Amino acid sequence: MNYYDEIKQELLNNEMYKKVKDYSKNRSDLTTYYNVGKILNEAGKHYGKGIIKEYSIKLTKELGKVYSKRNLWLMLNFFELNVKMQTLSAHLTWSHYVELLKFDDIKN
Repeated sequence: MNYYDEIKQELLNNEMYKKVKDYSKNRSDLTTYYNVGKILNEAGKHYGKGIIKEYSIKLTKELGKVYSKRNLWLMLNFFELNVKMQTLSAHLTWSHYVELLKFDDIKN
């Protein structure tokens, strides 16, 4: 029995698992944020953009600070960006998209 190879294999398996898990989590986040942005887009058509502030107050109270006005605004812009640029890489993370959303000229 080669203990080194066993240890190495265990560590490699763990690294592969973490990458698959991270990728799955990222895809889930992106899908969720896209869907929330889509819903906010529809709500904004009916109630105006002020709905983001109202929803952020309620969501923050009920679910925590992660649903701030800024984050909901980013989700809305993420949806709008994806509608315009559907060929963006599936390998980008939410953090990558947040950085891209800072550029005003992408939205036009």
